[in-house]
Amino acid sequence: VYDFPQVKAKLSDPSYNLIAYHRPKNTEPFSFAKQLADDVRKLLAAGVKPQNITLIGFSRGGALSILTNHELQLPDIKTIILAGCAGLVARHKAVKVTGNVYSIFETSDQVGSCQFLIDRSDKVNTFNEIAISTGKSHGAFYLPREEWLTPAKQWIKHEN
Repeated sequence: VYDFPQVKAKLSDPSYNLIAYHRPKNTEPFSFAKQLADDVRKLLAAGVKPQNITLIGFSRGGALSILTNHELQLPDIKTIILAGCAGLVARHKAVKVTGNVYSIFETSDQVGSCQFLIDRSDKVNTFNEIAISTGKSHGAFYLPREEWLTPAKQWIKHEN
């Protein structure tokens, strides 16, 4: 079972503001990405610098972060993809990312590297990717495991 409340609690940090909401079941991904992009635009209008905004998501949420990044096309935004480069993203070849991208995937999971997405995206400033090996397949991200949580938080805080 994906424990969103626990993941959200452990992802929180006093050095940044975390805005996290769990999408409703059966959410249409492209519409939801437009909603998220509108939320980011509100932050920008309120004076938040794009380099201080990080989109992060796991699995379908990772794909939604990718779609939101594609919608925004901001060169300074950061996006963390947790096991999110799979079917939806692979099928929609027009979807590209911009800015600074960090990918974490589990070696025992069928959802692997995001390199194919980076290869078709011509406005990526930086791309970093790590593989973790918990043996938990996609479930490696169901709980806030240190293997992915620590590097994700470091990247959000500009420590990588």
